[in-house]
Amino acid sequence: MTSKSTGSASVADRYASALFELAEADKAVDQVAEELDGLNGMIRESNDLQRLILSPVISRNDQSNALDALLDKSAASGLTRRFVGLVARNRRLFALPQMIAAFQDMLAGRRGETTAEVISAKALSKSQLAALSEALTKTVGSKVAVSPSVDSELLGGLVVKVGSQMVDSSLRTKLHRLRLSMKGIG
Repeated sequence: MTSKSTGSASVADRYASALFELAEADKAVDQVAEELDGLNGMIRESNDLQRLILSPVISRNDQSNALDALLDKSAASGLTRRFVGLVARNRRLFALPQMIAAFQDMLAGRRGETTAEVISAKALSKSQLAALSEALTKTVGSKVAVSPSVDSELLGGLVVKVGSQMVDSSLRTKLHRLRLSMKGIG
């Protein structure tokens, strides 16, 4: 792991932990989790929003105002809006997806769930996510919370990570293995 990813992971953990404590104090953990999940979905689906949170050129005020308008439109709670505003003012928006993932991990741990990272070539529908969660629950033996993301370079299939285990059934990996076996390496 590079030092930058380690650094953003610790930043994400600290911010997520602080938000989790505040949400618990307000008895709004589930509401905040739902709002963050919605925001994370918007980030995943919008290249413009990804550029907004990653760009060091866009001013703090512009980033903060844009995200506040987005959260206002989605009727997010004051706690979620203040949190995202603080993250924007502190120039930590680049780590917002990791903060959301860390918050979801904390919530899953509190509920006795296991979190599974699922990477697909295209966004999965709610029914596909539910079916995947059910299948993983049977396999793992405990309730599984699915954290989906999209990587169009996979071409097709899924990459599923649960704890330290990973199952890669992506088309990209299968083609890579085929290419290696045709060369006589694999």
